[in-house]
Amino acid sequence: MTRRIVLLRHGRTEWNATRRIQGQLDPGLDETGHQQARAVAPAVAKLDPAVLWSSDLVRARETVAYVADETGLGVTYDARLREFHVGNVQGLTHEELAAQDAGEYARFRAGDWDAIPGAETRAQVAERVSAALVDLAAALAPGETGVAVAHGAAIRTGAVAWLGWPPDHAWDLRALGNCAWLELVERPSGRWALLAYNRTA
Repeated sequence: MTRRIVLLRHGRTEWNATRRIQGQLDPGLDETGHQQARAVAPAVAKLDPAVLWSSDLVRARETVAYVADETGLGVTYDARLREFHVGNVQGLTHEELAAQDAGEYARFRAGDWDAIPGAETRAQVAERVSAALVDLAAALAPGETGVAVAHGAAIRTGAVAWLGWPPDHAWDLRALGNCAWLELVERPSGRWALLAYNRTA
């Protein structure tokens, strides 16, 4: 009667396609993103989720709507599942940031976001996302699965914190694809383990 948590990244936005840094800015899905969300919803439904949560940002809300339609579940929106706030680089393309400040771009690419003015730290994001996972797990009965739709860097950071891994491991994992997911499973000891990573429909 193992509990399971599935963390699904939102579908593609135009900003993803053009390498524009989103952070907590709020673009919606583009047509490809809608197609991805429509395709992944039946695969997620086959996991038989009992609980469905989501970030409250538009790209996550639009993605989870397809899953909700497929599963018949209501959605709990939780701002703790938002993406990193990336300070003064939000809204810039990678090329614009590199031209503006090569050193800051190098830090951004390396995941050293703590040094970006106005950005959330990894520790802050790890704390808020893992706290959301604690509450999501508590909402599950033995044997149930919970699904949360969130954002790539926040998912990696929160999952690594939840598993008790060193924080730098979040950047050792490859980036999740749009509408890809990871699965966390509860062991008999009560500890949680990474069951699958970067699964797609």
